[in-house]
Amino acid sequence: MVTHVPSEAPGDERGALLSFIEEQRGGIRRALLGLTEEQAASRPSASELSLSGLLKHVAEVEQGWIARAKGEAPAVKRDESNWHECFVLVEGETVASQLAHWEKVAAETEAFLRSVPSLDDTFDLPPDPWFPPQARVSMRWLALHLIRETARHAGHADIVRESLDGATAFELVARERAA
Repeated sequence: MVTHVPSEAPGDERGALLSFIEEQRGGIRRALLGLTEEQAASRPSASELSLSGLLKHVAEVEQGWIARAKGEAPAVKRDESNWHECFVLVEGETVASQLAHWEKVAAETEAFLRSVPSLDDTFDLPPDPWFPPQARVSMRWLALHLIRETARHAGHADIVRESLDGATAFELVARERAA
């Protein structure tokens, strides 16, 4: 669910982009409100998506993109053989631990995007088969991509949550504000 994103300070494009990323993170966090680990891991439709899996995925993807922009390898290397693992919590992982991890990733994202000299600065995309060869993207592209990626999965989270117990995004916002 879209909530109000505060207006950036005049000329603060980075602040605006970061606010939109955070707004979409909130949609995923809200979808998990009041659920047990079992409920968060359940898949109420034909899809393989669960709320805890979506949480893990968005945190991992965000961390990976920031690492790439820094010229580092993502913390977890994914390919076709293990891609499915980024959508499932494994031994020792919980919703709470993934939320805490994502909070650290979000802080790293903000610090990094605020520290780069220009949003026009670029970095190489990895030589993965789904990227064009020798492609470069800007830090602005990175921020917009994180908004798109997180928003896409926040929409999935809305549907999964409503399928679990009927709670709509509107109700979850009200619960969050009342807490």
